[in-house]
Amino acid sequence: MPERVEGVHGAVPLSSDDAFLAPGEPVDLDNCAREPIHVPGLIQPRGVLLVVLEETGEVLQVSANAGDVLGVDVPAALGARLSGVLGSDGERVLRSATRTADLAAHNPYLVRLPATADRAELLLDAVVHRPPLEPDDTPVLVIELEAAAAARPLAFPNTYRGVRQALGALEQAATLGDLFAAAAHHVRLLTGFDRVMVYRFDADYNGEVVAESKRDDLNPFLGLHYPATDIPAQARALYEKNWIRLIADVAYTPVPLVPTCLPTTGRPLDLTYSTLRSVSPIHCEYLGNMGVGASMSISLLRDGRLWGLIACHHYSGTHEPSFEVRTAAEFLGSTLSVRLVAQSEEERAAAVERSASLLSALVAQTTDADVPLATLLTRDDRLLEALGADGVVVRAEGRTASRGAVPGEAGVLALLGWAATSGEEIVHTDRLGEAAPDVARSAPDVAGVLAILLPDGQEILWLRTEVAKSVDWGGDPHNKAIARLEGDTVRLSPRKSFDRWREVVSGHSLPWGLDAREAAGALRRHLVEVLYRRGRRDVRATQALQRSLLPDVLPSVPGWTVDARYDAAGTGLVGGDWYDVMPLRDGRVALVVGDVTGHGLDAAAAMGQLRNGLRSALVSAPDLAAALTQFGAVAAWTMAGQVATLAVVVLDPSDGTFEHAFLGHPPALVADRDRRTRWVDRGAGRPVGVGDLVVDVRRDRVPEGGVLILFTDGLVERRDESIVDGLDRLARVVAARSATTVDDLVALVRDPASTDDATFVLARHDVARPGAS
Repeated sequence: MPERVEGVHGAVPLSSDDAFLAPGEPVDLDNCAREPIHVPGLIQPRGVLLVVLEETGEVLQVSANAGDVLGVDVPAALGARLSGVLGSDGERVLRSATRTADLAAHNPYLVRLPATADRAELLLDAVVHRPPLEPDDTPVLVIELEAAAAARPLAFPNTYRGVRQALGALEQAATLGDLFAAAAHHVRLLTGFDRVMVYRFDADYNGEVVAESKRDDLNPFLGLHYPATDIPAQARALYEKNWIRLIADVAYTPVPLVPTCLPTTGRPLDLTYSTLRSVSPIHCEYLGNMGVGASMSISLLRDGRLWGLIACHHYSGTHEPSFEVRTAAEFLGSTLSVRLVAQSEEERAAAVERSASLLSALVAQTTDADVPLATLLTRDDRLLEALGADGVVVRAEGRTASRGAVPGEAGVLALLGWAATSGEEIVHTDRLGEAAPDVARSAPDVAGVLAILLPDGQEILWLRTEVAKSVDWGGDPHNKAIARLEGDTVRLSPRKSFDRWREVVSGHSLPWGLDAREAAGALRRHLVEVLYRRGRRDVRATQALQRSLLPDVLPSVPGWTVDARYDAAGTGLVGGDWYDVMPLRDGRVALVVGDVTGHGLDAAAAMGQLRNGLRSALVSAPDLAAALTQFGAVAAWTMAGQVATLAVVVLDPSDGTFEHAFLGHPPALVADRDRRTRWVDRGAGRPVGVGDLVVDVRRDRVPEGGVLILFTDGLVERRDESIVDGLDRLARVVAARSATTVDDLVALVRDPASTDDATFVLARHDVARPGAS
């Protein structure tokens, strides 16, 4: 299969523990991923490599086989001009290359070496490239020479016809499967390999053989999987830079470069773009274990990233396609990469269109404002079908609804909580057991989750059950190393058995593809707008309800000036704060401030019920204690689950005395004529809805010229300080007479960025005028 441990320096960040191996350090399966394969200092013996100064043509490096192939001794070649090694054709190649920016477009150059007493005339293909260098390095050219003899299986005209036929077949492919099969078939026709496979990676770079063309007598590899460790990250980076790699003889003996380091840099020559670069010995052993005699790989890229490979294997000895055949095969690979993207987009667009049609119908339904959104979205299967889910949970507008296969209440709550804490608008996993083990235990039948998060803690979860599938591996991927005796030592080697090995993979759902994620994102955008419109409707209804419950005009109380304010939260949401000033039959006046937890229509409706229930009790009961006892019984029976705090004062206007009870509420503030302030003892009352109501009625007095202030905590609270600090601030403002109006008081005390409602009632005991009756 494809290359096992090839890589490129800099493509993958390496920690100090992952540094490349030192020169000469033995390579085995424990360290092969750190092998510096882009600078091996070695080439394959099927050609000769020369490095020359681009400006002068001086030979700086040469492969050690130059004497055998070119008839020029290595010491004599080093320091000579290129023309001294390759004759006049060498000078021609140098002149052309130095004037050319795009060397690949001019490769190969034909070099003819005249016959000598030791050999016949030699025809060579010269493939020239500029190696990766640092900006300040002296420019050099790498010239790789391969035999250009009649061993080529195809001439250029025939190569063109083969490519043209292949392009036609690729263009006619209607599906990705057809596309893969056509590519494998035509690459094999073009190159003559015994087996050609199209090899596709998943998201984790595990590979699968998705198409194959082979000799009839070979065992099929179609459908086999190979682990990501077969092609480590640095190898993938190299495949992204150099689209084709040939090993004409898997059993070759590498040829060193002389000298090992490039003299102009003092570093090993970077052979990333070399056609002759020697590959890892571990990879050659891997191929040998498979019975492969020759191998070629062609990269398939999508958006510049490695998507897969066309892997070519030859079993009947060595095999060396010519440069032009390899170039044609590389062109087919690049064409297939383009067609892959186009075909994938066509198929994905069709799936997205189907999802969009279903979702648009759902969105159209949301205009029915009388039906809760959660109910609308789950009353048929369209939300499931749009994303191919087994179950769906919708939490919106304070309601939760579901459809399809969903876990029990504990599992649903665990899933909603997990998604809510992700910090992402869209979160997905096809391995819930790995992503959130605790959540998976609460929802044991769920393996995949895709969630969209909406404003104010609202969510939609799509769920997929586990898909236990059998994966056929090319050899046991968990047994990648097998001990092999070599003399008195034991050495690790690549796995030797490539028989089909079956593994049942569990704990996974079908993955959430890009089309599903994009459809979910589109629905989220629609629903945010829908929720905003519905929210504005609810706000208007809440505001209307609250305005109807608050007094339009405060009653006149002889000898007193009474004022009140309700200031909504800065979020624009209306909550459950209220105030009331109500004359009683015996001439006293009830002053009330209350706060129902929460915001929105539900909180405002609860506030209305509490306000009316308390009014009824104050009018009918003989005293405040009886009124609160009666009120508490009604609230507990009719409003289970609601919590509210309450401050109730029954004031005698004639002398300023008052009874008071505080049910979990902040205390009232009293100030005398000189604005000396004190806090009213609020007693032992607990909030309404928290356990049994405790009625603790006490008495106090507002002196003549003094003031009494009842308020909710939204007036004094600030996020960055204790409520004690807020109470102190209110007392200081009153004591200093800083506020000349009620609006001044709000401005000086309230946090302008507060997200809580603020309500207060202020009663001032007027000073009697001399002579007044």
